[in-house]
Amino acid sequence: MTIKLLALSGSSRRESLNQRLLDIAVLGATALGAEVSKLRLSHLQLPIYDGDWESEHGLPQSAVRLKSMIAEHQAVLIATPEHNGGYTALLKNALDWASRPTGSDPSGLGCFRGKIAALVSASPGLLGGIRSQIVLQVALAKLGMHVIPASFALSSAHLAFDERGGLKDVNAENAVRDVGAALAKAAIQFAGDLQAAAA
Repeated sequence: MTIKLLALSGSSRRESLNQRLLDIAVLGATALGAEVSKLRLSHLQLPIYDGDWESEHGLPQSAVRLKSMIAEHQAVLIATPEHNGGYTALLKNALDWASRPTGSDPSGLGCFRGKIAALVSASPGLLGGIRSQIVLQVALAKLGMHVIPASFALSSAHLAFDERGGLKDVNAENAVRDVGAALAKAAIQFAGDLQAAAA
């Protein structure tokens, strides 16, 4: 069974440490045969969510595209930078737009329900962005997603990568790949359970 996995980062930076970490986690998922689509949220160019703007203009095409991409994948792998103890405004805004109702999704949450998610984070700080993961878990659960226990927070991230983009610490690199692998396994198991229930 081929699992489709969406990988995205909450960072907009060109040389993002979180994007590098995400790329490593993706390797663990692809090693198990997952089909991975990578998305840069900054490329969507979503306006800051505003109910009045939505009433006047409707859902932006980038938001429609984001909802479709989430709906088309069984699992989502997210790298979440930490800004002031929470996740980024870029990621929050994307989730806000993706949760808006449409004609085919009256609750707005249909694209999220039943999806499996896993989180990684990187930060120059000593906690590695773990607080952003905690806050984001609450939001994703509210949207109807299942966040798996496997995660990784990389501290002193500005010193952790080699010139090839890998991690200098082999054990850390393997642990990050294991998060991607765990997400693929969980999504495969969940999809199998759904098939069995429908049989």
